[in-house]
Amino acid sequence: MTAMPDKQISELKVLISENDISKKVKNLAENIEKVFPENEEIYVICVLKGSVMFCVDLVKHFSHNIQMEFIRISSYGHETKSTNNLQAIDLTLPNLHNKNVLIVEDIIDTGLTARFLTDLFKIKHSPKQLIFVSLLNKKCARQVDIEPDFYGFEIDDKFVVGYGLDYKGFYRNLPYIGYFPDSKSSEKIS
Repeated sequence: MTAMPDKQISELKVLISENDISKKVKNLAENIEKVFPENEEIYVICVLKGSVMFCVDLVKHFSHNIQMEFIRISSYGHETKSTNNLQAIDLTLPNLHNKNVLIVEDIIDTGLTARFLTDLFKIKHSPKQLIFVSLLNKKCARQVDIEPDFYGFEIDDKFVVGYGLDYKGFYRNLPYIGYFPDSKSSEKIS
């Protein structure tokens, strides 16, 4: 049985409201679709588990035919900052050679996962077009030189939860992005 997290929901402060997220996701979908050829399908790669809510809401606004695929990569474990130790948990994908690919991620902080994924897709799959979108962009934590093609919100050094992002598996179901005011992403919450 999983223990309850040591941080309580009553301590959370709203960073990005549900309404702001909804507007931004619709706007991102409209802008992303313009990049892909009109009559061609898009393979949407949802990076589990954190980006699932963002990805589902995003594709609801697409008019293109899409195929959704899911991959799991972990760099956090139970910490509040990246361990810089990427673990590919499930990378089973169809042949994406010469296909339009959209990678959907919840947050880019160190950039290590984004670099790993873009390199992997370019080398192993040789897509026709590869676009990377992230809901959150935490530039202040960047360790490698990479930027998403599209992102929703730039945030500072806060450990965030909600709308798919978690702390020890909890808080993914919140419809907004929140943070614990006494914690930075560079600290371990214990």
